[in-house]
Amino acid sequence: MKPISLVLSGCFALLSFTFVAAAIADTKTEQALRDLDAKWSAAAVAKDVDKTVSYYAESAVVMPPNASAATTKESIRSAWKEMLTTPGAAISWKATKVEVAKSEDFAYVSGTYQATMTDASGKPVNDHGKYVVVFKKQTDGAWKVVADIWNSDLPVAPAEKK
Repeated sequence: MKPISLVLSGCFALLSFTFVAAAIADTKTEQALRDLDAKWSAAAVAKDVDKTVSYYAESAVVMPPNASAATTKESIRSAWKEMLTTPGAAISWKATKVEVAKSEDFAYVSGTYQATMTDASGKPVNDHGKYVVVFKKQTDGAWKVVADIWNSDLPVAPAEKK
């Protein structure tokens, strides 16, 4: 083999290894975020308000449907407390897509949720929909939610006639 062929072969091998290593790192980060999202859902299923809220960064914004955005830890906790402690309430979700920035410091997770709430008459209402969560890697290496939004797949209820 000629020296130039050896050099080119070595460069190709090194480049291939770099791409494979990057793909493995992306897969590990993606799986870590899927696992983190599943643990967060499990905390909500268990109705553990403090654990559920612990997944948010200090600067997080939560944008629930048909409500004002929650932008402080207190307002986020209040929103989750209402959702989780209302009699008959239940919520869970599952990630269907995870996308990690090349910088490995931001990612988004999207998926579907199932929820049961009680309406004003005390009747249970089943809901399902989709969500998007933005995670940011913190200075300590932990991933925290900085933006959270979800909305229902159900049609809007007709307006009451007056």
